[in-house]
Amino acid sequence: MAMNEYTPDLYTLEDEEGNEQEFELLDVMEYEGEKYFALTPYYGEDHDSLLEDDGEVVILKEDMVDGEPMLVSIEEDDEYERIGGMFLERLNEIYGEEDEESDED
Repeated sequence: MAMNEYTPDLYTLEDEEGNEQEFELLDVMEYEGEKYFALTPYYGEDHDSLLEDDGEVVILKEDMVDGEPMLVSIEEDDEYERIGGMFLERLNEIYGEEDEESDED
């Protein structure tokens, strides 16, 4: 029996209202002593969620909360835009080649 070698790294995140949603890890990056995560909503193995649908990417950073590492929102707009731009470049390098082929008509 062939095993699926790809197993996504999944994170269950909770929003301010207490709603839980699963996200698939796209990339992790360390910058200026902080650790940042790029994630996209995950809908299960039967659904090819990787940058499909609306291409939603959530960018969070790791912070210590009550002595535990937690993923938190980036509060500063300029930090979010800087890190977001860096992730977009990295993700375009990783996944962009597939998009370029399908964009050519």
